[in-house]
Amino acid sequence: MIYNFSISSFYSFLTTCLFILANSTAQAQIQKDQIEIVRDSFGVPHIFAPTDAGVAYGLAWATAEDDFETIQMQLLPIKGLAGQVLGKQGAFFDVAVHIINPKAQVEANYDKDLSPSFKTILESYTQAINTYAALHPKEVLHKDLFPAQAQDIIQAYVVGMALLSSADKPLMQILGNKVSEVGYNETRGSNAFAVNSNKTSDGNTYIAINSHQPLEGLNSWYEAHLCSEEGWNIVGANFVGGVSIFHGTNEYLSWAHTVNHPDFVDIFQLEMHPSKKGLYKYDNEWIPLEPNPIKAKIKLLGFIPFGIKQKIYTSKFGTTFQTKEGTFAIRMTANHSIKTAEQWYRMNKATSYTSFREALDMQGITCTNIVYADGQDTIFYISNGLLPKRHPDYDWKKVVPGISSDVLWDSFYPIDSLPQVLNPSGGYVYNCNHSPFLSADSTSNPVEANIPVTMGYQGKDILTNRGERFAELIGQYDRINYDEFKALRADRSYSKPMDSAPRLEVLFNLDPKQYPHLASSIQLLSAWNRSFDENSMEAPIVILVLNHLFSNGISTPDLYSGSKLTESKLITALEFAEKHLDKHFGSKQVPLQAFQIHSRDQVYLPFAGGPDVMAAVYSRIQKNGTVRPIAGDSYIQMVQWTAEGPIIESINAYGASNVKGNAHHTDQMELFTNQAFKPMSLDKEKVYQAAERIYNPK
Repeated sequence: MIYNFSISSFYSFLTTCLFILANSTAQAQIQKDQIEIVRDSFGVPHIFAPTDAGVAYGLAWATAEDDFETIQMQLLPIKGLAGQVLGKQGAFFDVAVHIINPKAQVEANYDKDLSPSFKTILESYTQAINTYAALHPKEVLHKDLFPAQAQDIIQAYVVGMALLSSADKPLMQILGNKVSEVGYNETRGSNAFAVNSNKTSDGNTYIAINSHQPLEGLNSWYEAHLCSEEGWNIVGANFVGGVSIFHGTNEYLSWAHTVNHPDFVDIFQLEMHPSKKGLYKYDNEWIPLEPNPIKAKIKLLGFIPFGIKQKIYTSKFGTTFQTKEGTFAIRMTANHSIKTAEQWYRMNKATSYTSFREALDMQGITCTNIVYADGQDTIFYISNGLLPKRHPDYDWKKVVPGISSDVLWDSFYPIDSLPQVLNPSGGYVYNCNHSPFLSADSTSNPVEANIPVTMGYQGKDILTNRGERFAELIGQYDRINYDEFKALRADRSYSKPMDSAPRLEVLFNLDPKQYPHLASSIQLLSAWNRSFDENSMEAPIVILVLNHLFSNGISTPDLYSGSKLTESKLITALEFAEKHLDKHFGSKQVPLQAFQIHSRDQVYLPFAGGPDVMAAVYSRIQKNGTVRPIAGDSYIQMVQWTAEGPIIESINAYGASNVKGNAHHTDQMELFTNQAFKPMSLDKEKVYQAAERIYNPK
């Protein structure tokens, strides 16, 4: 027998053997024949195992089957390899992770801050990823990425929290020599609301879990059902690479997250010595900056890595940069805890409001609003976060002088100090990324005066259209039924007039006589019912106007004040919209159903909705002139809490699998565009009865 054994195939074989050998001892503790992955008719994995650790192994295996590439994308910058795989964009991620510095926190606190039982779950999850990589070497993006360690997973969580808390924004301001622009608010991300028996016609409790995330790639949602014999039974979704569910429903309770925007990041300007290089002033002493170099490797020509050095230092205030504007340090709350993953796991296993609240006390999830509902008629809202106790004599919305220990915060407010509402008399709580002081009925809102200004929370003037629209719609009901509740979530309209972001009221009140070349579009917008429904001729114009504004220097904060949305800029944007529609469609009036297309592979579906409506859609212009949704409504879960337990419905933007050609790569798209849902169940027997496939991980 003759063997044709190439060098590359030998390398793959050797790598597989080493991976399996490295994990053989740990794997022996996981009885994989007792872990079952049950795929339902939509391919969603339901993971059943005797232990929580077994469920974690099964979750990792199923996730790798469905989207191994995104798992690796989470890990590449943790190991400083993103630049070598993704080029310059990846190198930025490598540098960002170096600046966030999750490794230092994890190395210092992994043994003492995480429980032994949770470390077992992390290790089990990591074992599954390593085994999958070993058995599928052609899918591995970089030879040095595996084997992964449990600590790598925790580092990825720290980085994720930093990005969710917008730590990238001040970082870009420093590196771009625009520190004077510090201070921003955003409209991005998500709706969540709940009503209890004080507001529902049937006496049940409802919750809408309705995040607005990217539809694909990093921070897109992955749905799963996790069930062990140790009391873990939950249906929901996480970001690919998560070891538990991030928001969803268990047998006792549900919760949802939305992005919030208090002050999670501070910039300090250091006073440098007038003549001695590298010394900064701190408590009347001159202290040397500590070099903290990184050389980001970028793969530019084939397999030749090219290195770019970025000068970075460390001071008492954090990662420090010398720029044209001065020397600045960035300090963030996200890298002050490594408990994020364990807190989410404890929330997964909570059995009451009390135990859920105990999980929140961990303060590992360092940002995001939380809306909660349970089977005991409890509803709850909190603008959650890890917020430092800052010196009250400084304006923390601006750059703070970093010259003394007075401003060097290192302690944090407890959960009880944050804006929150429990069981308001009006019977509802909500958040649509607006001010936490508008989160319930007018008599139950958190009192802004009770919250320290140094926390940096948005005031009542920070209001999204979604927040304004929810308040309008819920106010129409003395009692609301479930169908009305679902319809409220699916609303596709702007308020009239618009007293919130995006402040486009000027656009809708232009004078056609002053701009006769745009008269038809101006008259159309003036009479518009403000709805992004499928037949709307106005919606494509507004989508293109906003696209042009964003492409020409209008930022998200500008949409709150409207101060930069001058009439001249709106006219220029409107001219762009007309030219675009004329060029690609031969008409200035095009229905939304022909313009906004939800697509993947060879599936093309018209998609209603628009920027910052309740059923939000954010789209990108394509070469053929249409727009393709890239963010907004993504994973949605709707829940009714009844006397018999939760009734759960859900939908995702595309399908359970991110593997092209897989039957479940596109099979939820039609339901998704039609605002329809599929039923989900926590009942093991029902899941098995309806199973499409049952198997064990390897």
